[in-house]
Amino acid sequence: MSAFISSEWIGRSETIRDHVARGPFDRLSALLDRASEPAAIPPMGHLLCFLPGAAQADIGADGHPRRGGIVPPIDLPMRMAAGSRVSFHAPIPFGAEVRRVSTIANFTEKVGRTGRLAFLTLRHEIFTDETLCVTDEADIVFREKTGNAGSLPPGEKRDAQISRSITPTAALLFRFSALTYNAHRIHYDRDYAMQEEGYPGLVVHGPLLATLLVDHFRRHRPTDFVARFEFRAQRPVFDLAPFTVNLVDTESGADVWAADSDGYVAMTGRIGVA
Repeated sequence: MSAFISSEWIGRSETIRDHVARGPFDRLSALLDRASEPAAIPPMGHLLCFLPGAAQADIGADGHPRRGGIVPPIDLPMRMAAGSRVSFHAPIPFGAEVRRVSTIANFTEKVGRTGRLAFLTLRHEIFTDETLCVTDEADIVFREKTGNAGSLPPGEKRDAQISRSITPTAALLFRFSALTYNAHRIHYDRDYAMQEEGYPGLVVHGPLLATLLVDHFRRHRPTDFVARFEFRAQRPVFDLAPFTVNLVDTESGADVWAADSDGYVAMTGRIGVA
């Protein structure tokens, strides 16, 4: 599989276009309990652009669109966001016409605790006219359907400078799914998440955790311009109890992380300011 993808797929790209309407971002601000953005989308707001538009007939049993387009034919059924390295070069104003050029940057395979794993890196470059506004190198992990039951291994705990508690209600998860047009059933269909995929409850979206980490930083330092944000998922967060978003200031920005209800680090991140 990897040799074929390395020779035939790495470097392949596609371009799609979108119009940046204000409405979805006002609804994102409402979800985050903050005032509407004044003139441009917030950092990580590009997650609300270029949403998938697969026909209903092409939606799989898990709620994901069936694979195609730029995604290679990886023969592993489960997929999830693993992390990203995002640079914010210029603001994207409301009303802008934008285009995203997506390129397959890398593909690797290994064997992990749950069996075979494949890691795909997509480099997204987002432009208004000829201005590069955002570069997002997103890592996606594919794995076998081996079940998620059982306790997680011991994780890391950290001391925070500033923490905020988040209650992951089903309504919060549903609203974020709706904003990002994400029909993956583990985020809103409790019976499916528990019976089919072996989770103890609904799974909090990785992109939602990332969005909340940036929001936490912006509440703490509202006048700073977020220039870079890199993050990596370490363990899932469920809707069974509140979790926290956390921050420690650094010379160049802040170290941020989400911790699950037991205090274990679930997503790590680093924010750099201009």
